[in-house]
Amino acid sequence: MKILIIIIVALTAAGGGWWYWNQSRPAEVKYQTGTVTRGDVTQVVSATGQLNPVVDVTVGSQISGNIAKVLVDFNSLVKAGEEVAEIDKAPYTASVHQAEANVAYAKAALELAKLTADRKQELVKEHAAAQADLDTAVANFNQAEATVQINQANLETAQINLDHCTITSPIDGIVISSSVTVGETVAASFNAPVLFTVANSLAKMQIDASVAEGDVGQLEIGQAVNFNVDAYPTRTFHGTVAQVRNSPVTVQNVVTYDTVVSVNNSDQKLKPGMTANLYIVIAQRPDALRIPNAALRFRPPEDQSDSSSAQPTPRPPPKPPGTKTIYVLDPGATKPHPVDVKLGISDGIYTEVIDGLHEGDAVVSSIISNGQGSQTGGFGMRRPF
Repeated sequence: MKILIIIIVALTAAGGGWWYWNQSRPAEVKYQTGTVTRGDVTQVVSATGQLNPVVDVTVGSQISGNIAKVLVDFNSLVKAGEEVAEIDKAPYTASVHQAEANVAYAKAALELAKLTADRKQELVKEHAAAQADLDTAVANFNQAEATVQINQANLETAQINLDHCTITSPIDGIVISSSVTVGETVAASFNAPVLFTVANSLAKMQIDASVAEGDVGQLEIGQAVNFNVDAYPTRTFHGTVAQVRNSPVTVQNVVTYDTVVSVNNSDQKLKPGMTANLYIVIAQRPDALRIPNAALRFRPPEDQSDSSSAQPTPRPPPKPPGTKTIYVLDPGATKPHPVDVKLGISDGIYTEVIDGLHEGDAVVSSIISNGQGSQTGGFGMRRPF
């Protein structure tokens, strides 16, 4: 019995000693690192926009009346000058006839006034009429002549209105919008009602994108643009920057600038009104030396870096633009050491390294204590190393 008690006490003491020794021993520090590699780095500016035809024209009516004919529908191909609709011509035809009658009446009155003036002129020569009678006859003749011109203009106006009953397409293209039906009344009292919208062609389209003011300074005409639309989530379309407009657009204190992107739509997959998510290519570096962006955010505790010391160090001078301090873990080393590197462009995941590192170097992105959980740095990296 005594032997059993001694054994239990010994085991308890040994377990307590082992626990105390492990608790008092400093935690083993491990570093999560990424390797400096070579690969493509592409810097882009993100934006959203809407696809539109390069040229689209709204077709309206300059006169009021009932729609008698509609000759096209959505997606109809039309030629310039082709009739697309017709307004009831009856009232305008009547106006033309009335104007023609007024012209004929005015011409008859003009002929009578001319004969009267000629007769008065002969009588005055023979001293059989007063000069005042001749003056009155000449004035009546001039008035009759003006009346003919007025009625002639009214006839031309009536004829123009009659011609406007036939609505034609102003351009070659495709009908992308139709908002009129037979029997509908259109009123053009204040502004012309829109009956159709005709796009010149859907083979060439453009995106009107809103670019934030912080990014617009990086844009240049001719830059490549990659974009996708919800209708084809697995396909990437391409375009080029055609114009960066100077007029600002302010919505809720956010300033953006309209950027026009030219798009080739020869396969007719893209349609007007689609929302495009754009990535404007600012710079590309093929086969560049690059590091994960997580390494740029890592900062070790003061006792975990070879550069730390017991005495406070003065604040270092500011680094040149584009220079950043990262931490490199050499093979066999227990602590990382800082290295100043000159950086280039970034794609949000990787950043180009211009100087300061070599391919294969291990850069620290976070600290792992006893193999459990990230303690610093990292910030939820998007891809493992």
